[in-house]
Amino acid sequence: MPVISMFHGIIVLMYFFDDERRHVPHIHIRFQGAEASVSLMEGELLAGTFPKAKLRLVQAWVELHRDELLADWELAISGETLFRIDPLR
Repeated sequence: MPVISMFHGIIVLMYFFDDERRHVPHIHIRFQGAEASVSLMEGELLAGTFPKAKLRLVQAWVELHRDELLADWELAISGETLFRIDPLR
């Protein structure tokens, strides 16, 4: 499960071959014991729980980096090496 970015204490991951559970392109996020998955298209919370303020940061980051995230998604579902994406500043 490659880490593709980290910012404000949030770890962003994208799992390889993860399109079988959810056919929606998504990322996994972690922060101080909280874990969730977030859609790359709408930035909506798909599963898990996450602090609202931190989720808003992730949603803003997804909006800024959607094209890069979707490119990484295509690599991930093929089992290829992912690219790191700049953190939210």
